Amino acid sequence: MSKPVTALQLTALDLVGTVPRLRTEQYAMRTWIGVYWGREKTVLATNVRRAHATPSLTLGTRRMVRRSATSLITSGQHSKQRLVDVMIRRIPRALAAYFGSKGLRLVLNLATAMLVVMLPYTAATAGRAEASPADAAAPSFAAVPMDDVARAQVAPRGVIAGTRSPTTVAAPEARPVVVRTIVREDTLSSMANYYDLSLEALAYANNITEEDQNLTIGHELLIPPGEGALYKVKDGDTPESVADRFKVDPAVVMSYNRVYFEPEHFAVGQLIFVPGAVLPALRRTERPKSIATPSNASLPARTGRLGWPVKGVITQYFWWGHTGVDIAAPYGSSIVASDDGIVVATGPVAVGGLRVCVQHSGGLQTCYYHTSAVYVSPGQTVARGQLIAAIGLTGVTTGPHVHWELKVNGVAQDPLAY
Repeated sequence: MSKPVTALQLTALDLVGTVPRLRTEQYAMRTWIGVYWGREKTVLATNVRRAHATPSLTLGTRRMVRRSATSLITSGQHSKQRLVDVMIRRIPRALAAYFGSKGLRLVLNLATAMLVVMLPYTAATAGRAEASPADAAAPSFAAVPMDDVARAQVAPRGVIAGTRSPTTVAAPEARPVVVRTIVREDTLSSMANYYDLSLEALAYANNITEEDQNLTIGHELLIPPGEGALYKVKDGDTPESVADRFKVDPAVVMSYNRVYFEPEHFAVGQLIFVPGAVLPALRRTERPKSIATPSNASLPARTGRLGWPVKGVITQYFWWGHTGVDIAAPYGSSIVASDDGIVVATGPVAVGGLRVCVQHSGGLQTCYYHTSAVYVSPGQTVARGQLIAAIGLTGVTTGPHVHWELKVNGVAQDPLAY
């Protein structure tokens, strides 16, 4: 049975129910006020908002640039993909369908050959494309007022304008005269070949009149600086008379020897050089091209295995289609005898060019082909390691080398085996 509710309890219950109601009404009021105030603010903001700004040229330009760049990048990617597809897929398929597998290989081989042929021309073109010298500024004339008079003044020397990397071009200097002391086995021909001079130039500089004139060991040989006459000034000589003697222009004598600015260079007893001088002919000695093979008794004894004729690199070995060993070396390198023997043949031959052959004991004969110069003559006895010739390009050859050949009793053999 329920208990009766008193007045005090009713008052408390009313208060308890009133509190949530007040809270609800307060929340609703706040929400309404917020909405109303927000609307008012929105209305105010809308009322005071300015009209849209005038279109900006800068923004429009930037937008256009961005769109163009994006379009170019996209187009480039599509073009690259199409090019790759055409070059890697479509063209090979079309060639294979038209020519077949053999025809495709032929086309590729021809394209490779054309590329290889064009490489030297491309390299030569790139080598000729040298940097142009810096442009030096021309003398500038500026009107400089002085004492109320306009005067032209030349810019001071040494001032270079208009370039960041000035280039200094040095005038060619006269080469010095080399003094060479003669040692064993030196000959006029070997010295001329070593210094890249003609026999006449070297002979005239040293008062030699015959090609076979012996050079004394320990004697000093004057090596001229180039092709021309090395001449000692005598009493009564003038630049004009010396030039007339050697059939050159007087300016050649005076310029090369700096006579214009230093006349003492043409004093009596001074050694001068006349470039391009016409020299007297050197008396040549007629030598036989070959001699009969000497008897084994007259030949020097063997010293051991054959020595290499030159320090170089083997480019082709002995085989049935190649009767010797090819050794490549720089042009003009010394070729020495592989063993003691007697020279039996010199002179040019077809294909082999200028050659020298040496007969050794035991029926062995070594020959050296494609030489640029031969320093021995038939009948001359040579020792192992003696200078006999120089590397050259005579005959049929693709580069400087010596074709080293050995014959044993007339039959070609591999010289590396002996």
